[in-house]
Amino acid sequence: MFLSGTAFFLEALRDPVLGLTALLVLAVILVNGWTDAPNAIATVVTTQVLPFRRAVALAAACNLLGVCCATAAGAAVAETLYSIADFGGDARSALSALCAALCAIVVWAVLAWRFGVPTSESHALIAGVTGAALSLPGGLAHVRPEAWGRVLLGLGLSVGLGLWGGRACAALLRHSRRDMAFFRRGQVAGAAAMAFLHGAQDGQKFIGVFLLGCTLAGGGREPERFSVPLWLMALCAAVMALGTLIGGRRIVETVGRGLEGLSPREGFAADLGGAACLTVCTLLGLPVSTTHAKTAAILGAGTCAAGGRGRGAAREILLTWLLTFPGCGLMGFFLSRLFRMAG
Repeated sequence: MFLSGTAFFLEALRDPVLGLTALLVLAVILVNGWTDAPNAIATVVTTQVLPFRRAVALAAACNLLGVCCATAAGAAVAETLYSIADFGGDARSALSALCAALCAIVVWAVLAWRFGVPTSESHALIAGVTGAALSLPGGLAHVRPEAWGRVLLGLGLSVGLGLWGGRACAALLRHSRRDMAFFRRGQVAGAAAMAFLHGAQDGQKFIGVFLLGCTLAGGGREPERFSVPLWLMALCAAVMALGTLIGGRRIVETVGRGLEGLSPREGFAADLGGAACLTVCTLLGLPVSTTHAKTAAILGAGTCAAGGRGRGAAREILLTWLLTFPGCGLMGFFLSRLFRMAG
């Protein structure tokens, strides 16, 4: 079993490295809610169904529910991230490496927000943690192939299912006789579902990293049974919701207006396709990027409805995704080396 909330707080006060690790994980969760969660509300804002601030409040509330409900039901995604790498037997070096990975993720995410590019914090997290583990003596021996296999499977499914789901839903709804008011109401429900599933996916990932830090601070001895304490679910959910409330207008504008000029009908189709993709992957316990799933669904719906407009923006985002793994991985690798030299 992991520490109780009170025991963890007291331990963090006694151990500054553990305290710093916890603060960095919370900083990454905050940035994720700030930069990644707005993808869930991109279509509902772009199609002017909800004003930005009301959409952000909706996303914050549903993110919180998603983290708590999904983690309580089953923490397979958190466990995959928890076991993505083996940091070795030296707890101090391992914690320094993990801190370096978290710093790399924060820097990468803030740069992406600054330029309005919807990069994936999920993949930045995986890349940063793996890069930091590779910097330790032993190199590739620290990477766990089975966990990475699940990551790569999720990467392929999130893009393929999202694109197909958005296109299929747009095709089904194309000849619907429902009026626009129906689709506008449907978009509100779709945005809520996307935000809930974002919390279910990304909340679990960061909980897994938080627990990894706790384990390393305890000397690297893994618990007999993987479980997530209630206090940690609530803490991560609240911090992610706060990050979403800070807002991410640049991300919304890039995902929504930069890709496709969607009507409420196509926006509803994109929400349905993205939500279906995330539901399938979450039930399978695969860590996937909500950015990938939602943007692929928007592209699928927009291509079906608008003949493929927005491909230039799609190429720009695809390039950013391709850069995330090597870019954040290298940053984690070199920062880990630097942190351990300074320590």
